[in-house]
Amino acid sequence: MNKVESLEVKIFADGADLKSIVALAKDSVIKGFTTNPSLMKKDGVTDYESFARTLLAAIPDKPISFEIFADNMREMELQAREIASWGSNVYVKIPVTNTKSEFTGPLISKLSRDGIALNVTAILTVEQVRQVTEALDVETPAIISVFAGRIADTGVDPEPIMAESARIMKAKPKAELLWASSRELLNIFQANDVGCHIITVTHDMLKKLSLIGKDLSDYSLETVLMFYKDAMTAGFTINVNTEIEATA
Repeated sequence: MNKVESLEVKIFADGADLKSIVALAKDSVIKGFTTNPSLMKKDGVTDYESFARTLLAAIPDKPISFEIFADNMREMELQAREIASWGSNVYVKIPVTNTKSEFTGPLISKLSRDGIALNVTAILTVEQVRQVTEALDVETPAIISVFAGRIADTGVDPEPIMAESARIMKAKPKAELLWASSRELLNIFQANDVGCHIITVTHDMLKKLSLIGKDLSDYSLETVLMFYKDAMTAGFTINVNTEIEATA
């Protein structure tokens, strides 16, 4: 496989720039969207609910994940139920633990049993995947977001972890495995090959999708031309010694 259209894995755009998200929603390659408080802060969002409702009004037909940010279980539940009420295409992002490292499994079970579609996030271990899978209701759609990119940042190959996660999650057929924190377009193909259902890709990375399948010889020449043109437009010069004999 070397074409995006032939892949089974679904590409979700990850970001919080409203204009970019709305534009990407028109692209049939983009199947859904995710965001989080950090991305929203980075892009200057100041009114969480207003941003979310504006986005949902613009995109009512593709899944969009919005994250809670409370830290005790009761407030987390209240926020989750409120966010879920904003739209039928909403997935509520619940971190696998709170800041005290308390597993959110009981809350995940409660919300999932009540039919709330969850995106359980910030997962980095197989054991966490196992625990979350067990907590989910078999009849309710869910996403399990494993941060493969962050795993790779630690020097560990994420592919075996993702493959094992996919195996574990077969117990809950309505739960989808998401390859989170992707670092390069190659990750799309890796996610597809290990059985992930979804991969999140940043808006900047999505701009490179046209490179997939590109002839490498052509790409090599383009790179040479780029270096040459940049040197020329920058006005770089080197004072060479013309007395040195030219060599092949």
